[in-house]
Amino acid sequence: MADTIVVDRVGWHYLAFEDRTDAGHALVRLIDPVPDRDAVVLALPRGGVPVAAPLAGALGVQVVPMPVRKLPIPASPEMGFGAVTLDGTIVVNERALAGHDIDELTVARVAEEVQHEVERRARAYPRGFPFPDVEDRAVWIVDDGLATGYTMLAAVRMVRTRKARTVTAAVPVAAPRSLELISPLATTTYCLIEQQSLPFAVASYYRDFHDLSDDEVVELLGG
Repeated sequence: MADTIVVDRVGWHYLAFEDRTDAGHALVRLIDPVPDRDAVVLALPRGGVPVAAPLAGALGVQVVPMPVRKLPIPASPEMGFGAVTLDGTIVVNERALAGHDIDELTVARVAEEVQHEVERRARAYPRGFPFPDVEDRAVWIVDDGLATGYTMLAAVRMVRTRKARTVTAAVPVAAPRSLELISPLATTTYCLIEQQSLPFAVASYYRDFHDLSDDEVVELLGG
């Protein structure tokens, strides 16, 4: 049975973390993991990489970038209607499709375009390609927060199809609907702060939430 562990449920955002690394250390204090050199720690690029680093260190492994990316709404690219992974796993938000009149052909076209970018990033990042063998291993998937949750959902589904023994999602902050989306599929979901009200923005909880560059991600991964 899936477990969801939330430390604090709040009505409004507040400054909780100095930066993503600080949030990662806070997650480690919550999880208190036992070292496991066979575990796999997957980070959703780009923001999940510095959050995942303290957890990977506590487990005694390296961070592996998880090749997944949101599918942008053509008329509003800053918004997404789902996500796609390296192996072509696609998840879509049916409500977003209907609300923006996005048809199946558009979904397929955008997914193909975005998957090319996913492949580029996977090859550019250390340990990003090929994807590791996760069968019968404990897999952790980490991001800097869950807004819609669809990139995390795509990542969890991809790992599930590859027969991981356990799939644990870990995030510093999340909106309730995104946790409801992820929790049934993950073995365990860890979240430090769940914001009950809207609007919700992951960035609101960080003093430093700058957009990481590919070069910064490569440096964080030790490339």
